[in-house]
Amino acid sequence: MANIRILLAEDDNNLGILLRNYLTAKNYETSLYVNGLLALEAFLAGTFGLCILDIMMPEMDGLTLAREIRLKKPEVPIIFLTAKNQKEDIFEGFKSGADDYITKPFSMEELLYRIEAILRRTTVSRVNKKDDSYTIGEYSFNPLKQMLVFKDHVLKLTTKESELLELLCRHGNEILERNFALKTIWIDDNYFNARSMDVYITRLRKYLRKDPSVKILNVHGRGYKLIS
Repeated sequence: MANIRILLAEDDNNLGILLRNYLTAKNYETSLYVNGLLALEAFLAGTFGLCILDIMMPEMDGLTLAREIRLKKPEVPIIFLTAKNQKEDIFEGFKSGADDYITKPFSMEELLYRIEAILRRTTVSRVNKKDDSYTIGEYSFNPLKQMLVFKDHVLKLTTKESELLELLCRHGNEILERNFALKTIWIDDNYFNARSMDVYITRLRKYLRKDPSVKILNVHGRGYKLIS
């Protein structure tokens, strides 16, 4: 995909240079930063279409960096690189705003596949969205602008939060099948993606709690139902 700038934060200089050169050869303009603080400064000063972040870095770790990126531009996809493959570490990554993660060691081809899958999904999502709003109780939700509004309070959602809430709205008062949501948004319905979706459902419930008439119900063995 042309004209996509990638921010790469990796404190292993040898691995970082290898990744940067590989992605550049695949026509992704890639800028390498050796710690989280330098990466954040570059992100705030530039325009990037995707971020690849190592978790364990000096100055600022990848989880903190992801949260800062999400505060500024929640729509930018984030992939974590991590040597940690414990479930709790991966869930913490998703909580901080990751769209995907890849554990070290990994192949360059796998990383490229993950990048292209995320960019395809987010590009198609933007193209297909209309500038329409949904009414959810006392909330107004605009999926194109990724904005959830309650009275005078405006919340900017991340891409995944917006996509999941839009699916729930489309199936309002009906069951949103769990596997359908996973394959639509996460592409793969594996265990870690399923747990990631649980994290996002929890977030949406928190965002919608100001109106007690709005609920996202668990439907055992099937999925979720948005009631408003």
